[in-house]
Amino acid sequence: MLISKNWIKEFVELPENINSKELSEKLTLSTAEVEEVKEINQFMKRVKVVEVVSKEKHPEADKLNLVTFKTDVSGSLSKVVCGASNVEIGMKAAYAPTGTLLPNGLLLEPKKIRGVLSEGMLCSEEELGLSEESEGIIHLKKDSPIGIDMLEYFNLESDLLFDIDNKSLTHRPDLWGHYGFAREFSTIFGNDLKKPFDQNWQEKLEANFSKNEENPIQILVDEDSSCLAYFGLSLQNIQVTESPDWLKNRLVSLGLRSINSIVDISNYVMLELGIPLHIFDADKIEGKKIHIKKLDQKTKFTTLDEIERELIESDTVIMDSNKPLVLAGVMGGMNSGVSDDTTHIFIEVANWNASEVRQTSTRLGLRTDSSQRYEKSLDSNMCYRTLLRTLDLILELCPKAKVLGQAQKAYYKAGQDKEVLIETSSEKISKTLGYKLSDERVINILNRLEFKVTKEKADVLKVIAPSFRSTKDVECEADIIEEIGRIIGYDNIDPVSPKYSISPVSRSASQKLHKKIRDFLALNSQSFEVQTYPMIGESLLKKTSWRNQAENLKLINSLSVEHDRMRDSLIPSFLEASQLNAKSFDRFRFFECSRVYQSDENNFFKEKNHLGVVFYEKENSPFLDLLSHFKKLLSYCDIPYDLASSHPKFKNEAVDEEWQGIHPYENTHVRVMGKMKGMVFSVHPLVLKKLKIKGHLSMAILDLTSFQDRELKSKIKYQPISKFTDSHFDYTLSLSRESSVDDVLGHLKKYKNKKVTQNAVVDIYEPDGGEDIFVTFRSVISQADGSLKSDELKSIEEGIIAHLNQGGFRLKA
Repeated sequence: MLISKNWIKEFVELPENINSKELSEKLTLSTAEVEEVKEINQFMKRVKVVEVVSKEKHPEADKLNLVTFKTDVSGSLSKVVCGASNVEIGMKAAYAPTGTLLPNGLLLEPKKIRGVLSEGMLCSEEELGLSEESEGIIHLKKDSPIGIDMLEYFNLESDLLFDIDNKSLTHRPDLWGHYGFAREFSTIFGNDLKKPFDQNWQEKLEANFSKNEENPIQILVDEDSSCLAYFGLSLQNIQVTESPDWLKNRLVSLGLRSINSIVDISNYVMLELGIPLHIFDADKIEGKKIHIKKLDQKTKFTTLDEIERELIESDTVIMDSNKPLVLAGVMGGMNSGVSDDTTHIFIEVANWNASEVRQTSTRLGLRTDSSQRYEKSLDSNMCYRTLLRTLDLILELCPKAKVLGQAQKAYYKAGQDKEVLIETSSEKISKTLGYKLSDERVINILNRLEFKVTKEKADVLKVIAPSFRSTKDVECEADIIEEIGRIIGYDNIDPVSPKYSISPVSRSASQKLHKKIRDFLALNSQSFEVQTYPMIGESLLKKTSWRNQAENLKLINSLSVEHDRMRDSLIPSFLEASQLNAKSFDRFRFFECSRVYQSDENNFFKEKNHLGVVFYEKENSPFLDLLSHFKKLLSYCDIPYDLASSHPKFKNEAVDEEWQGIHPYENTHVRVMGKMKGMVFSVHPLVLKKLKIKGHLSMAILDLTSFQDRELKSKIKYQPISKFTDSHFDYTLSLSRESSVDDVLGHLKKYKNKKVTQNAVVDIYEPDGGEDIFVTFRSVISQADGSLKSDELKSIEEGIIAHLNQGGFRLKA
């Protein structure tokens, strides 16, 4: 958005000793980011009117002339090399001396052309930026005074334009016009804001209304439309002409094309006050009726940019008796605008629902000056002033224009004028900002921003936000403090550390457990912690053969089809992460403590915390390694557990046992406090093949939800390290392929001998084609108070074998 310094100066005096850089920095630090400062027509001060007195052929080039001209009334002469064919003796032309920077970026410097020095140039309209193209140098009027600059000759004004970053104005509906920015400059520099749109001005314009005359246009507004307010005014005896230079030049400098006097007035008022408006050719309004409504069917509509667009049922339009005239808040139609033949106009100033304008504008891909303002939640109270300002300029440019009837306040939606009353104090503001402020300073700043402030108690300020700041901007005390902070300047506030007492906070039981898990897996199991995305897609679920498609937990407004539903398990996410990592690594380990989401009939969903661990190796199965680490983790975290085989009545709460990705042999359930809360398993080779993962992948999944908030008591009993060595007794059992090592380990636990301190699996051998597999176990035998004798060891070993035989487990032959 471009802001003109000259326009701002019509409403507030700016310091004379401040340069453009300082001015833009002040505005950036206090109000909105200035991206660039542009100079308009500054170079025109250097370009002068000259009179050509002679021309002669260039001695070295037939198409070039040596042109001599008078540069001032005293008769001073200058000479340049000129290639224009329309140079004539006695003509008045525009001369730019060396050092002039032209709009096309050319900086004029002394230059030899074919051996002749040329200082400056005679300019064309194109070179002066007055037209897009031209032939030859510009011919000025014969009576043009020699020596005056082009700024004065063309009645132009030099100006500074501040290019404001639109994103910094998103929350400020009051700053989409010059008057709003003038209020900011008034507050920043402490200069009074001129208020030309006062009660006297209003009454003077209202004197043009005809109270005894009926309004020629009937206005109807449907309650379900996006209209928040609608004002209208009819005029006759309009003469559409070319705009005067002051109006035309100002619009052009701000990037708008001059069309005609009436259309230019509507654009001028929008840039001045920030409220868009539309001026109809009243003779094109069929039935003399305006109807604001939502469409009841799809409709083709040609907008002012001559593009046919398809409107849908939810779009609000302004219609006459037969057809849509304007797409509300976005753009007018081809069949409603003012033309050179217009003599009777209808001025519309309205306000529209911000979200509906944004939706329509986005759907059609049509962002306009109007829509980007309405999207910011404009103030309906500003509509009437905008209507009167439009009338003011029309009467100035068309003195014979006559108002028909009165201004029509056709609609004003209830509930918009709710006052925002906020209580604060200068003490609270000073404490928050770290900058001492008096009541007088605070009240002065807020009054200049047009907040109403009353001081009823010694330490309480009651602040009422103006309506143009309360539509979406100012809502609470923090907003008032921000207003004060930005005006006094955040750069004026000394940076100091916050004065808060800091005391250690004890961790909750779940936090302690999660930290222990992270510490163990990172430091003891050399695993990386990851954070996978909690949303997954249907394609991943199908690729991993996952049975639950989580249809009940699909998002209505998902960002993509790959992330359109909440996951009910970590397993699909882990398989996706493993697929990616297996392309680059032969071995990796990672873990995650995160939430999963499961459907629930009563509460829509229930949230659970799961721990997942992944071990991957390309050559050998990491199942036993993972199982060993996981058991150590559970012991380290004081989680009471035991390993178990599947049970027909009790289903595993963490893993779907029917999922085809579970390896038929390399799996064991984890029972915590008597319930199946987890599983350690390898992923079936068929699922790995489907995912193009080459190698072996094992996972451990544990549901922490039911016990993570409890303080788990440590069962570790400290005793001195034995001075005597352990004895390891290794033996190999022949088991059927359907058997589980869990059954063997469970049976070994029942062998009652305190000297057998540990039983574990050492190795598994699966011969090709055989019915049995061979599993090597190790029993650790130790005694704290002495060495074991050989006959005692042998007795214990025979007891272990006998106990296994009783359970139906036999040694390998």
